[in-house]
Amino acid sequence: MPFNFKPLEIEEVVLIEPRSFSDDRGYFYESYKRSDFVAFGITDLFMQDNQSRSKKNVIRGLHYQTNPKAQAKLVRCVHGEIFDVAVDIRKNSPTYKKWVGAVLNEENKAMLYIPAGFAHGFSVLSNSAEVCYKASDEYSPENDAGILWSDPEIGVKWGITNPIISEKDAILPTIENAINNFIYDKE
Repeated sequence: MPFNFKPLEIEEVVLIEPRSFSDDRGYFYESYKRSDFVAFGITDLFMQDNQSRSKKNVIRGLHYQTNPKAQAKLVRCVHGEIFDVAVDIRKNSPTYKKWVGAVLNEENKAMLYIPAGFAHGFSVLSNSAEVCYKASDEYSPENDAGILWSDPEIGVKWGITNPIISEKDAILPTIENAINNFIYDKE
């Protein structure tokens, strides 16, 4: 298997490290192989790819889509470095309102799998960063939702000072006031 799957402290969120093959020409690695992901237990069928470019100290998030258009995401940083964050927003979950994060960059080529029921965001640690991610459903404006990046009840440690926040993200509600129809269901 060309991937090393490492569940984080919230075990549904998984850090994925691909095997990279390098020589004097450069490198090659598989960034996604459905059969390997399914063998590990990640069965989402990804429907849309997204890419963003951001400058240093930008925070994007915390974003998610509500049911029935909830999205799982597979996030990677192809240029620069980010601190990628997932927040459990599933009511009744033992890890509700908890967050985990990982550094993703062009050197480690690591990816973060974030299942539906989690809010997602990242901060840019390098001068600029390009982030690509797969989503398990298409963008749905009527299901678009988010939580304030600085919600004190969640307390994400973004690893930057003087954050740059979009107008939209700056006025997102706290988790207590956010639109959220996720309920934890241990199957």
